[in-house]
Amino acid sequence: MAEGIGIDLVEVSRVAEMIEKPGFLERVFTPAEIKECQSFKHSAQSFAARFAAKEAVGKALGTGIGGKLSWQDVEILRTEHGSPIVNLSPSATKHLNNRSIKISLSHTDNYAVAVAIIDNG
Repeated sequence: MAEGIGIDLVEVSRVAEMIEKPGFLERVFTPAEIKECQSFKHSAQSFAARFAAKEAVGKALGTGIGGKLSWQDVEILRTEHGSPIVNLSPSATKHLNNRSIKISLSHTDNYAVAVAIIDNG
């Protein structure tokens, strides 16, 4: 049963502009996320999808990003099969209360979207 849901949509061009600013990548993304996104031909789309995913997770948890949950507390990576997964920092895990997070990402040339669902499973 879903206990929380979050969705976020971002413009890829907006994120592409932000990743050019000094310090943005290191403030928002973990080293593993940066490495993974930069391995793709269209890295701005990958960064945008992960940006949206972090926002969606914050919404699903009911904390948002910036107060109880920082950008670095939420890490979005891929499994060996390519499915997105959410890794939370130890301090962020307390907001889960033994629940799990499911995440879905999608993007086009212009937009990236993410949906996060918190459930008991």
